[in-house]
Amino acid sequence: MSSTLEDADVAVIGAGVIGLAVARAFALEDRDVTVLEAESGIGLHTSSRNSEVIHAGIYYPLYAYCAEREIPHARVGKLIVATSAQEIPVLTALRTSAEANGVHDLVMLSASEVNALEPEVSCAGGLFSPSTGIVDSHALMMALRRDAEARGAQIALSAPVRSGRACDRGVELTAGDAEPAVVRFRLVVNCAGLWAQDVSRRIEGVRASSIPPKYFAKGHYFVMPGRSPFRHLVYPVPVAGGLGTHLTLDLGGQARFGPDVEWVSGVDYAFDDSRAALFYESIRRYYPALEDGVLLPGFTGVRPKITPPGTPAADFIVQGPGEHGVTGLVNLYGIESPGLTSALALADHVRRLARSCE
Repeated sequence: MSSTLEDADVAVIGAGVIGLAVARAFALEDRDVTVLEAESGIGLHTSSRNSEVIHAGIYYPLYAYCAEREIPHARVGKLIVATSAQEIPVLTALRTSAEANGVHDLVMLSASEVNALEPEVSCAGGLFSPSTGIVDSHALMMALRRDAEARGAQIALSAPVRSGRACDRGVELTAGDAEPAVVRFRLVVNCAGLWAQDVSRRIEGVRASSIPPKYFAKGHYFVMPGRSPFRHLVYPVPVAGGLGTHLTLDLGGQARFGPDVEWVSGVDYAFDDSRAALFYESIRRYYPALEDGVLLPGFTGVRPKITPPGTPAADFIVQGPGEHGVTGLVNLYGIESPGLTSALALADHVRRLARSCE
């Protein structure tokens, strides 16, 4: 950012996958876009510390984009398995909910049908999603960045937003590290992820009542060396706060298990090896042949929650001036899974919303 710049068009706060997708969407409309990222690189938090799954339902534009941009991905399919007869109704409810949301390719399977697909899985039944896949999240973010920059967008790294205020012609932001600059933007989109609420509180004029509470759910991932004995993703039925300790594959065919759910008070990526015992117990419910000692520490991630422990997961929140009171500002909160999958769709939604709030 230039310290002499006074007026600008669009600021996107945060260079995770959502922020980069939003920047690309506005750049493709020939708007002048500046992305303000507090870190020294793009996508260093939730966007790169996840299962890299393309979830069914809103995957269509993402698969097309990955194919067009030659982003590594694979449509491997997913099994959600009930480990007891008591969990079968959960699968039925998931299929009903999916169909209500336009996903019509989920198939109920018997235990023997699941075993035909994955002989190592022990279950009472399953739900198969053939449209689920995996993607290289880093390559995806790099492609979004290239698209945005090719149309003139600027990515400002090490440029934290320190303060802001509503003004007559948009939103004035003070951003930067060593030498902060004050810039008045016509439109500001807050895609700060884990810190979205903090950014909103720094902008004078945002109604405090519009800012949701924030909670952090930390997840550990363990990896299993060598090539996976599975060809599909395998999920247990969902649990409070997450999707259960599931098995996913990377594009090299290695299996990784996670995430678990550990509610924490802040963003902390330290790995707790002692959680391995809980992983073995959980995984053996559907993969009883898992041997002792084969799981190795992988990585951790933190999910930006807007509901507390013990409550149902909330939908994403995308707010315009009608909710928070500041013309020219869009705030995004609680963008966790399936945020990676829905990045392009969310960007289009923000672009449409911006037309009515500037």
